[in-house]
Amino acid sequence: MNSSDKVVEIYTDGACKGNPGVGGWGAVLKYAGKEQEIFGGETLTTNNRMELLATIRALEKLKRPCKVRLHTDSQYVQKGICEWMPEWKNRNWRTTSKKPVKNDDLWKLLDQLVQQHEIEWFWVRGHSGNTGNEHADQLANRGVEMITNKI
Repeated sequence: MNSSDKVVEIYTDGACKGNPGVGGWGAVLKYAGKEQEIFGGETLTTNNRMELLATIRALEKLKRPCKVRLHTDSQYVQKGICEWMPEWKNRNWRTTSKKPVKNDDLWKLLDQLVQQHEIEWFWVRGHSGNTGNEHADQLANRGVEMITNKI
């Protein structure tokens, strides 16, 4: 990648009605004046899994190595990737108390995806008027509705 490459802006969010419960994830990808919305859901999940899945599904949409500015309102995702993951990997996906890392299946997948891109991670306060985050939140709730209407 060279420094003149454009940046993909990604906003992600997860939602869960009950924890565990019916959950949804959503993401907005913005690049070169275009915008793509993605969302989905699961019947029995947690909010943290939906936050991770939103990030994973967004990064899976990228067809080549990209510069990315990824915005999440999940401190679990932001701190997990930026602070905790290196130590989890050093301990073979175990916490400091030697217990297995929760959601390690998703963390391992996310770890593979982030290595393909140059990503800046940003935490944004949820429900605080950030338009990208609010949009991702609406999509995550559409994911919940999609699953709820199937049940």
